[in-house]
Amino acid sequence: MTNLINNVDPQYIELARRVKETGNKRGDRTGTGTLSVFGGEMRFNLQEGFPMLTTKFVPFRLVASEFLWFAKGMTDIKYLLENDNHIWDDDAYRFYLEQEVLNNYDFSMNKDEFLEYAKKHGFDLGNIYGAQWRNWNEEGIDQLNDVIQEIKSNPESRRLYISAWNPSTFGDIALPPCHVAFQFYVHDGKLSCKFMMRSSDVFLGLPFNIASYALATHVVAKMCDLEVGELIYSGGDIHLYLNHLKQIDEQISREPLPLPELHILKKHDRIEDYELDDFLLLDYKPHKAIKGKVSVGLKEETK
Repeated sequence: MTNLINNVDPQYIELARRVKETGNKRGDRTGTGTLSVFGGEMRFNLQEGFPMLTTKFVPFRLVASEFLWFAKGMTDIKYLLENDNHIWDDDAYRFYLEQEVLNNYDFSMNKDEFLEYAKKHGFDLGNIYGAQWRNWNEEGIDQLNDVIQEIKSNPESRRLYISAWNPSTFGDIALPPCHVAFQFYVHDGKLSCKFMMRSSDVFLGLPFNIASYALATHVVAKMCDLEVGELIYSGGDIHLYLNHLKQIDEQISREPLPLPELHILKKHDRIEDYELDDFLLLDYKPHKAIKGKVSVGLKEETK
């Protein structure tokens, strides 16, 4: 399959333009400031291509390794660093600085020293996404596996739903979840997925989120002997950080290109057994990357 129809960038650009042109100017916890709208939806037909944005380069390797980190139930940044994935570095370092109890960590480390330490010894971010997906509230409830088994045995169930939003953990985790829940739906031999975001960073975060949940849909469909159907995004506070406005203007000006195609090379019985080598993304030829600073509210280093 080649020259796949791009139904992704046009919807994304329309949403980004709406936020930039009509968004409310608001403060935020990072101190950067945003333009924000409340509520929005996009729908992507996964039969028409894998939804990686083409108006800027999105690194699939980082998307896939973060998804596997979640799906394996991991919360230690060591796995990401071992896979040269640095998208959680700033949040991990901020969490490290905010700890009130030493827990055997050396609080004099700067960011580079911390990351070197974490790659060697590990650093846990608390019961974030992976923990809630695979061991809800540390109660042994494996939401992800339970849903996969339910799809196989009862595909018309309305309970194919996984939540990461657990307020009881918020004082002890690096970051409350932005993508809070997702739900599967089976019809006519196809698996569709809707993912919900309470907080959606349009420029940096959303392209990753779209690709990540598309990958999740492909993997679960493979495990359940289904084709892929639709991916639906539903956002709450949808925002552009004020330091990304020039970047989004550049992206909006670019012409969308054909979508790539994803192949999953192996079927595993357990989702935690998937590895990066099981995924092959073909014909991804996007425009060049556009850099933007991550806003995390990182405190000034004192050492």
